[in-house]
Amino acid sequence: MSEKYKPQFPRMAQLKTAADLRNYLATNDIDLPFDDALLSAEENPFNRSIPLKSGRTIGNSLCILPMEGWDGTTDGRPTDFTRNRWKKFAISGAKLLFGCEAVAVCHSGKANPNQLVMNNDTFPDFVELRQLLLDEHTKAFGKTDDLLIGLQLTHSGRFCKPNSHKKFESKILYNHPFLNSKFGMPADYPTLTDEAIDRIIEQYVEAAVLAQKAGFEFVDVKHCHGYLGHEFLSAVDREGRYGGSFENRTRYLRNIVAGIRQAAPGLEIGIRLSSFDMLPFKKGPAGTGIPEAADHYPFAFGGKDNGLSVDLTETKALLSLAESLGIQLVCITGGSPYYNPHLMRPALFPPSDGYLPPEDPLIGVKRQIDVTHELKQAFPELVLIGSGYSYLQEWLPNVAQYVLRNNMADSIGFGRMVLSYPTMPADMTAGRALVRNLICRTFSDCTTAPRNGLISGCYPLDILYKKSPEAEQLKAIKESL
Repeated sequence: MSEKYKPQFPRMAQLKTAADLRNYLATNDIDLPFDDALLSAEENPFNRSIPLKSGRTIGNSLCILPMEGWDGTTDGRPTDFTRNRWKKFAISGAKLLFGCEAVAVCHSGKANPNQLVMNNDTFPDFVELRQLLLDEHTKAFGKTDDLLIGLQLTHSGRFCKPNSHKKFESKILYNHPFLNSKFGMPADYPTLTDEAIDRIIEQYVEAAVLAQKAGFEFVDVKHCHGYLGHEFLSAVDREGRYGGSFENRTRYLRNIVAGIRQAAPGLEIGIRLSSFDMLPFKKGPAGTGIPEAADHYPFAFGGKDNGLSVDLTETKALLSLAESLGIQLVCITGGSPYYNPHLMRPALFPPSDGYLPPEDPLIGVKRQIDVTHELKQAFPELVLIGSGYSYLQEWLPNVAQYVLRNNMADSIGFGRMVLSYPTMPADMTAGRALVRNLICRTFSDCTTAPRNGLISGCYPLDILYKKSPEAEQLKAIKESL
């Protein structure tokens, strides 16, 4: 996005006092609750521990969400950039690392050529990555017995790019009326056979066994953001064992869980879930996002048939299924960064392949908080992690404190925020004031970079990326837009 771009909504940094924020919310009819003042370290809910049915205890109510950096080797191994990012997770102060990184279960399932892959060859690298987390967390906080570390396992499905940053090698479940053409696929693109799906399930189980051997306490079976697990949930017109009915569309999850329970007993399982979805959006007049035109849209899991509002009926059915499968950890998100990023990653400054916000980003924040709250009320025994908080910036602690005090979620997740400000969770639990010049301002460089084949990181604020050759490439890309 050009530096001449002037946001259509005020920057959060301009809302300097609680009165400023409250007045802005009231004027714009946004019912986003927050606490005017933050509690001391002894009183704040950020330090509240979370007991699990397994007997483990998560030491506080803050969480690091899984983030891939597009910075591994082409054979799926971590690099120094990867290790640097994982170190940030370790010293963050959050006691739940929900998946750490999106790790592909096979080469063909990678979202980019530099995504990590879990297999026998890369297994030692994951042993070392987990040990890095333990060592760095111990240096910072003295102990790790209250730290829960998971690994997110994924197959990118429709968004597979295993061999080239510029070429999709999509693995799809059904032909989508908008996404096929949006991403260069013909209307009759071949779909995965049931037998191919069976093999992918086996690869999930094989990767989970390796994750357990590497020491990870749980695996996240990714069901979000348009990737394969998420696409199953919307495969309403697919024929065969994996499409059509709700039972068939959740067979993939059930079979993965059953396989893991048998092959890796004792390994906890979590899900990062796009709990709602909507129509794909595109650039409209003046670059603002507008939805595709459709009177009837059955492909929005957790959404109404008009494709523009939330309906959590099937989402609740899925969470009920998760409970029956012995799953307790669920991270709540929504939509997809590929076709409606404002739903899950509210920002003033869109990535290069995005669009200007079609709504005040605070509405997007509120939507995710409200959805998580409704699901928490319906499933009090699940441990629900909220996400989508980064846009709040200075006001993140005030909103997060209100949410936790009122049991609207069990844990608050940090994504891109920790790329620029890795110790923000530690400052929150200690009751320290935030370091303003480290706060993510949602410039979306961490997304624009990988969308253009570069490594992901905080180019505006992290010196490692700011002084890198990729920073100059990114600047040229943004200036060309």
